[in-house]
Amino acid sequence: MSGDRRTGPLSPVTVTPVIAASDLDRTLIYSGKAAKLGLPPGTKLKSSPLYEDLVCVEMYKGEPLSHVTRTALATITELNTLGVLVPATTRTRAQYHRITLPGPPAQYAVTANGGFLLVDGVADAAWSARVAAVLAETSHPFAEVEGYMQSVFKPEWTRKLRSAEDLFCYAVVEREAMPDGFVDEVTGWAGDHGWRASLQGRKLYLVPNELRKGVAVAEAARRLGADTVLAAGDSLLDAEMLESATRAIRPAHGELHDVSWITPGLTVTASAGATGGEEIAQWLLSGALEVLHREAPSSSA
Repeated sequence: MSGDRRTGPLSPVTVTPVIAASDLDRTLIYSGKAAKLGLPPGTKLKSSPLYEDLVCVEMYKGEPLSHVTRTALATITELNTLGVLVPATTRTRAQYHRITLPGPPAQYAVTANGGFLLVDGVADAAWSARVAAVLAETSHPFAEVEGYMQSVFKPEWTRKLRSAEDLFCYAVVEREAMPDGFVDEVTGWAGDHGWRASLQGRKLYLVPNELRKGVAVAEAARRLGADTVLAAGDSLLDAEMLESATRAIRPAHGELHDVSWITPGLTVTASAGATGGEEIAQWLLSGALEVLHREAPSSSA
């Protein structure tokens, strides 16, 4: 979404010099399968020391779904207490609200890959209207893309087809069973229609080109008066957010890692999995504290 399509501010700004914008799944929080990405191949999570270090931050249908390490939990608590954390996720609003992160709730959060800017947990209506207007100008309609996915994703290797807030679609697939070249075929079709494809684990997303986390994060930074944006993410849907940040970090796993993605000012974690997520949380906190200390007014003698 380009700035020249928007006119005027959406809300007054408050003053804070830095925000830490972070993707959630496989960046800050981890399923059991994703948590063990940093362990030796074949290691069972429940038999590793990591298992005892994990804390559940999301339940789904009565079962634990997402986790962080104890150190990451304490670090996220401090980020939230400082008021600098801006979660930026592809999750829907309902999926985002399932997560229970420690500390005060985030004042700003980005969901649906930038489709919604939540302010104190509630979608900003003016932002949603802007997104709808931009997507109408720049990409083929959601219904057309949804119909395409229903026609080409075959039941033999597709477990689920899902729509997210009528903004984008994704399929849960058996990657090994997909036909050779299928992802490239879908990527090409999407590109011809103003959309893009992103394969993350077992999920293949189709997202409008102008539905971007980074633009929503920039709006949150503007409202908060933050000149410094620290960003973290693991997928190609996060790339633009990382590129536009002051400094960025990605884990040593995921879609970006698989293609050795880099950008100026990028840090890559030493570890993968939940331990890499712990590194990311600590990096965000360290960077935020550095800016806050630098910007703090000096006490007079």
